[in-house]
Amino acid sequence: MPQALHVVTYNIHKGFSQFNRRMMVHELRERLRHLNPDLVFLQEVQGLHLGHAERHADWPDSPQHEFLAEDIWQAAYGRNMIYDHGHHGNAILSRFPIIHAHNQDVTHLHFEKRGLLHCRIELPDGPPAHCVCVHLSLFGHSRRRQMDALADYLDRLDDPGAPLIVAGDFNDWRSRACQQLAARLKLQEVFSQEVGGRPVRSFPAAMPMFRLDRIYVRGFAVRETSVHFGPPWSAISDHAALSARLTRHES
Repeated sequence: MPQALHVVTYNIHKGFSQFNRRMMVHELRERLRHLNPDLVFLQEVQGLHLGHAERHADWPDSPQHEFLAEDIWQAAYGRNMIYDHGHHGNAILSRFPIIHAHNQDVTHLHFEKRGLLHCRIELPDGPPAHCVCVHLSLFGHSRRRQMDALADYLDRLDDPGAPLIVAGDFNDWRSRACQQLAARLKLQEVFSQEVGGRPVRSFPAAMPMFRLDRIYVRGFAVRETSVHFGPPWSAISDHAALSARLTRHES
């Protein structure tokens, strides 16, 4: 059997617990290393925050994506929201070489900056895979526009049939993304085979009620899925983490 690819997506809430009660970036790093995935899709990653650095003695000296990735993964970061004291965005951590990285601006509302972080990643067997980390709008009309922008962007790639993973926080509690993305990009949501054909609940992390986070794939078979919620995860972020083990489709 081909080697399994372990994928995780996680909205890390800028390294703070729910309602920003505690700074949890060190605990987050431990949990990610305990999971030991090959690819990590992260949303709400704090690239810089001068205020937090002043208030917290143990605030990491390096940007969060570099701190989390240190000595294990390569990291790519897409800066989306920029303010006087810092910025945050999406990140992809990879155990394998990142050949190319690009952050595509898909902002629709000026007060809600959004981007699609696209990486082309060299995997151990077969052709490189396209990996896209997303964090879509809180508003339905903007989400639809952003999913169209995602499909348009991927359609313009030179190898539109290449293996593809799209993961992140879709803010899509009505499950409209499945139909829209599946139709244009031939994507499969990894939990749909096991949970009545619908994505799993992932928010809030203590007792998930809403289906916000997703992992979509093309060119992979889904071997195993997990939702990481409740203690200790619910003390780290307001979202649950999702993981999947994938193998390439046999040709």
